[in-house]
Amino acid sequence: MKLGVVVPVELGRSGDPDWILQFARAAESLGFDEISAVEHSVVIADTASEYPYSPTGKSHLPDDCEIPDPLELLSFVAGATTTLGLSTGVLVLPNHNPVVLAKRLATLDRLSGGRLRICLGLGWMKEEIEACGGDFERRGKVADEAIAVMRSLWEGKEAVDFDGDYFSFKGAYSWPKPHRESGVPLYIGGHSLAAARRAGRLGDGFQPLGLAGEDLDKAIAAMKAAAVKADRDPADVSLVLGATLPRLDEAKLEWARGLGADRIVLSASRRGTSLELIIDEMAECSKRLGLGA
Repeated sequence: MKLGVVVPVELGRSGDPDWILQFARAAESLGFDEISAVEHSVVIADTASEYPYSPTGKSHLPDDCEIPDPLELLSFVAGATTTLGLSTGVLVLPNHNPVVLAKRLATLDRLSGGRLRICLGLGWMKEEIEACGGDFERRGKVADEAIAVMRSLWEGKEAVDFDGDYFSFKGAYSWPKPHRESGVPLYIGGHSLAAARRAGRLGDGFQPLGLAGEDLDKAIAAMKAAAVKADRDPADVSLVLGATLPRLDEAKLEWARGLGADRIVLSASRRGTSLELIIDEMAECSKRLGLGA
């Protein structure tokens, strides 16, 4: 079971170079497999969009919270670590041109020695996506094609042609290629059944967000059914679950394994109101599970 730790952007310090390196190096030294960075290109004040992971429909982050670009943050961390995995959770795909994004992801993966794992999402803040030039209503169809664009550029050893509904080009070379011949792993994150089905059809993995109990079971079942329908083996779609650092123990690991998960991404508890307290939670979790022993 791989274990990751979410960058605690809610503390408003993740753009501080010394702060983020202290966090990342602590995660690496304590035996965690990766860190995970979130994305908002912009946050729109008084958004009318409903945040899906809170009963109030409002994000727990203030509008002016410091949220660095996740790929730039991970690139900075990559140069200061050696084994730590680099992931997003989630990268808002409609905010990005896939031709440019393919080059950025391949470069980071290549220079980090294959440490990159990307969890993509479609985003919930309509105004953010529109500010980045995306089409909120069509973002699902555009995302499917964007994934195909990136993989075609990674796989193409010769000039690549692509003729889609939203993206098209001829004779395109995109180098360097990712570290791995299979490309950068693209996981699909989200809470909807549409996200689950997209993961089954197209994803290297599925990262359900904010789901538990029967809702989680339904999402996993939808992912597996979509994989079968797409002539894929559901076992080839990795499953990533979430938990908090203080609550992860052997029983929770067994529960996750029982659902077929091979990775857990951990967040700090509400008591983690400083980097020092979060590192303490990480150290206690590491000791409890015997990480790096």
